[in-house]
Order: sequence, then structure tokens, then C-alpha cells
Amino acid sequence: MALGRAHSVAVTGVDGLLVEIEADIGQGLPSVHLVGLPDTALQESRDRVRSAVANSGEKWPDGRVVLALSPATLPKLGSVYDLALAVAVLDASDAVPSERLAKTVLLGELALDGRVRRVRGVLPAVLAARSAGWSTVVVPAVTMAEAGLVEGIQVFGASSLRGVVAWLRGEGALAEPDGDLPDAVRHGGDLSEVVGQDEARWALEVAAAGGHHLLLTGPPGIGKTMLAQRLPGLLPPLTETEALEVTAIHSMAGTLAGDHPLVTAPPFVAPHHSTSVTAMIGGGSGTARPGAVSRAHRGVLFLDECAELGTKVLEAMRTPLEEGEVRIARRDGVARYPARFQLVLAANPCPCAPARDVDCICTPLARRRYLGKLSGPLMDRIDIWVRMHGQSGAAFSTDAAESSEVVRGRVAVARRAAAERWREYGWLTNAEVPGHVLRQKFRLPRESLASVEGALRLGRMSARGADRAIRVAWTICDLRGGEVPSAQDVLAALNFRRRGAQ
Repeated sequence: MALGRAHSVAVTGVDGLLVEIEADIGQGLPSVHLVGLPDTALQESRDRVRSAVANSGEKWPDGRVVLALSPATLPKLGSVYDLALAVAVLDASDAVPSERLAKTVLLGELALDGRVRRVRGVLPAVLAARSAGWSTVVVPAVTMAEAGLVEGIQVFGASSLRGVVAWLRGEGALAEPDGDLPDAVRHGGDLSEVVGQDEARWALEVAAAGGHHLLLTGPPGIGKTMLAQRLPGLLPPLTETEALEVTAIHSMAGTLAGDHPLVTAPPFVAPHHSTSVTAMIGGGSGTARPGAVSRAHRGVLFLDECAELGTKVLEAMRTPLEEGEVRIARRDGVARYPARFQLVLAANPCPCAPARDVDCICTPLARRRYLGKLSGPLMDRIDIWVRMHGQSGAAFSTDAAESSEVVRGRVAVARRAAAERWREYGWLTNAEVPGHVLRQKFRLPRESLASVEGALRLGRMSARGADRAIRVAWTICDLRGGEVPSAQDVLAALNFRRRGAQ
């Protein structure tokens, strides 16, 4: 009886767990048995692995081969284990030495001719291998730049099973990442391209400085989408930790660019208004994939024509907005994806959406029903509401507007002030601060809170809405360089909520 071992990684959400693969070659009719809760794709790997070994010039064992993946109680999904399965069989056959293999994690799908193909989730898998104390990982060559983002572990890229076997025998070398990454490129246009709409521009700056959610309403063609597309250009670049976190999510989604695997700029995700709950939140059959809310992590999620979205889709966003995380339950466990994003909603005031309100032909009931999809609990989670109005002749104005670079400078100063204030608690923006902290440890003077208390007393807002207004007041204070929000700052924050309801 011969026994061989190799190691790979099972990725659930953005978390990885090391999987030990054992290959046992025993007596009996030639056959391959796979155990350890494999899914259909992994069950089919028996044929892929056998053909890949034979077509790579190696001999497949003549006896009965049993392949066991441990932990046995963990469901194994996908084709990421192919390379490790093949090498485990060759180890059991004494076809490869065990010195390098005992210190190496193997990732990759095998083609029938032995080529190593791309798989999803390479970055979180490499991060898991490093966290588990492994020193070396072999990944598909096409994902080498992605895997090379992780420091503290040696990464090799393999294009074929033949090359991996030669490397294990000490007869050849595998490719290594060069470490060169192109500079980050910001997309979405410049704020100077938006003419007029001073109030909406100011609201966009406040939202960027504090990480607040934003609702833009107004007739079509007025600039709602243009403003939303320029919000990522006002946000600071991602830190190294944030960039790896965001890149790991996009690795699981399969949306990483081959020439620029590291996501260094805040992402901008704009799903169509016909999107489903699964596409928005995440899920799907087999491995639960990240949805739009997770792909927008540390960036902007823009929902244009939000009144056209399904009610279930909108209501499913309440938990991510409040907790900054998505947990997708499956029969065999829960996949967790971060979802700390800025939400920007854009909507027309009514179904007919004329350029001027006086030309509207909708009944009052139709107007109420159109925006009625935005429920009270969802609207309560939106910090800034802005009603945009047409400006005659503004499109042909020759006045130069402020550029994104100028506004981004002010946003960066305000964010640094907020990060310094909340550093002891681990928060980076005002939008992340819990309400009880604002009401107790950082309570504003009574004269500053008078307008909020009056709105609460009259039932014009909920306690959650009051907390969000105070967060916006702190951001306005940071933008003007103040120490504590004044009564004017709080009133300006309240006006942001009132204007959107007009």
C-alpha cells in the first residue's frame, strides 16, 4: 500500500481553510474513488486528473486509487483541487520527491493535456495559506500577478503539470511574480465637467468626506448620473489593507483585470434596475459568489432609476447598509462577504418624468406610488437627500467649475480629521460611528441639538434619522475645519434630509 499527500485551499466567501489531500494506491481493479464531500465539478476531476497525468508523460497507477480530502465534513466545491490531486497521486507512486511538496500549497484546474488553468479566489486562498504558516504556494501562471500581491509567502506560477513535476524533482524552475504593478487609474470623469447644480455638488462633497449615503431626485437629463459617477474620484485611494480586501472579493467574483490585479481605487458598481436579489446581495448555486453590494466594498454602489428596482431587492439592502457585511446562508455553512460601501440612489420624481414639474401628467396617487417603493426604513438609512432642479442656460455656461482634484483635497483633510478623532475606536469615517457614541461620549451642546430635538418631538424623523443627521453635522464641521458641530452645522444636516422630501 502506497500513500501520498498534497495540500490545497477551500475558499468560502473571503475566508480560506487548508485542505489535506491524501492519495492511497491499493490492490484491486483500476479505479478512482473520491471522498470528502466533493461537488459535481470536483467529482469530474477524476477524469481530468487521470488524463492530465497520462498526457504529461507520467504513469497512472494500475491499482485502486482512493483520494480523500480533509476535513471530511467540509464541503469541497470547484476545480481548484485538480493540481493537488494529481501531485498527491504521483507522490503515492513515488514519482516525485516529498521535500518540496511537504511545504507547498497547490492551486489550479487541470486541462486534459496537463495545462494549469485559472481558478477563482486565488488571492484569498494565498492569504489563507500564509495565515496557516505555509511558506510556498503554486498557482496558475495567469494568476501569478494576483497571488504575488501577498507578502510573506513565496509564490510560483505554473503553466502545466509537467512543469510542476519537474520543479518538485529539482529539474526545472517555475515562474515568479516580478512585483511590478501599473499605477492606479481613476475612472468616471472629472467634477469640473458638471456645470451648475451647486447644491448637489456640495452634497456630493459632504457625502465623500463622511462616507454618507446619498439620494438624488430630479427630472431626467439633469446630471444625477454624472454626479454619481464622479463620486469615486473624490474619495482617497485605498490603503494597502483595504486594497487586498477589495481585490480578494473581486477575485472570488472573477472580475479582476489580468494586467492590473490589485484594486487600488474605490470601485464603482452600477447594476441595472432589473437586477435580482441574488445578483445584488450575492449567492447562486454551488459557491456563493459576491453580489453588487460586496463588489462595491470600500467604494460606491450606484442604483440609477432606483424606483424601478424590485421592492425585495431594495429591502434586502437594509442589513448591508447597517452592518457593512453580507452573510449568505447555505445548507453546509455561511459565506461571509464585506459590504461597507457608499450607496447613491437616483430617481425621477414620477413615472412620466417631464423636464418641468408643471408638465407632469401623473396622478397624485401615481407619484406617491412611484417613490413609495423606497420604504421608510430604507430612506431612514440615507443620510443626504437632494432634490435637483433644472437651471436654464447652465449647460452653456463658460464659468470654470472646481475640479475633482481640488475637492478631493478638501475631502482628504476632512477624512483625516475624522480618522484622528475616532482612531481610539477603530473607525475611519463619521458614517461608521454608532449612534450611542454620538449621544453619550460625543454629545453636542444643547443649543446645537435644539433643531434635532424639535424634529423628533414633532415626529418628523426617527431616532435613527437623528443619529444620521448628527453624523452629517460632524462631517460639515470637519470640512470647515471646526472642532465641534455648531447649531448651523446641525441645521444644514437637517436641511439635507428635508430638501429631498420636497
